Amino acid sequence: MSRPEGPSGIVVVDKPAGWTSHDVVARVRRLAGTRRVGHAGTLDPMATGVLVLGVERATRLLTFLVGADKSYTATVRLGTATVTDDAEGDVVSRADASGVTDDALAAAVARLTGPIEQVPSAVSAIKVDGRRSYARVRAGEDVELPPRAVTVHRFAVVATRALTVDGVPQVDVDVEVDCSSGTYVRALARDLGRDLGVGGHLTALRRTRVGGYGLETARTLDDLEGSFSVLPLAEAARAAFPVRELDAEEARRLARGQRLTVAGGPGDGVPVAAFAPDGTLVAVVQDVGPTTRPLVVLAPA
Repeated sequence: MSRPEGPSGIVVVDKPAGWTSHDVVARVRRLAGTRRVGHAGTLDPMATGVLVLGVERATRLLTFLVGADKSYTATVRLGTATVTDDAEGDVVSRADASGVTDDALAAAVARLTGPIEQVPSAVSAIKVDGRRSYARVRAGEDVELPPRAVTVHRFAVVATRALTVDGVPQVDVDVEVDCSSGTYVRALARDLGRDLGVGGHLTALRRTRVGGYGLETARTLDDLEGSFSVLPLAEAARAAFPVRELDAEEARRLARGQRLTVAGGPGDGVPVAAFAPDGTLVAVVQDVGPTTRPLVVLAPA
């Protein structure tokens, strides 16, 4: 006899520092009493903040959430470059950053804003000939990843602080970043320092938003340990997708996997959450030409 399915929904976790995304998934699997838990994009162990997990049927939403825009707060240390482009890697260079002016910093940030071609950090999960880039780097290989198109919607300097590390003047820069999926904030730190001629790396990173899910809806693992719950499927979908309200006949047809007529949604290719008159999430759909087709059906026929 199969085990009854538990509640389906999204869990927005405020990931603590030092935990891998897999560690968080393992903890939520135990709390939810199911192995059917996945995440919508990893966070480095040093990073904190929003990690979106799907439980039971909500794992089927994760495919559409992986590509969502993201927001971060971060601290970039100008004057020191590291192997990993963050504070966990060995130092490869250190330079006096005291000569970096506010105007030079603002100009460099502007050059890294908008559509850019970004070379991901070599210590990343990108696969090169079937092996993770970070595994190749740790094995002593030199890895050069090709640039990829990303968009930095906003790159704002919040504050700067002068400090000295090993007798060398450095500058810590607190920033806020809104960006497309696939953007590496570590690489932004590296490129900012490189542009300014002093080197740079990331010393702190906190993800504040993934798509429609922000820190205001996130819960700590301690909170979840004390009282585990999920954001129900319908509520989670309304927070993450444009919405199409169906009539009863449309809901019946869509639940059977049938196509509908386009109803003036956000346009071709955009995933849309389609709801029955009683508020049930029926499917995630997509407009293709004159028809709306289901990408994943979540309600029983």
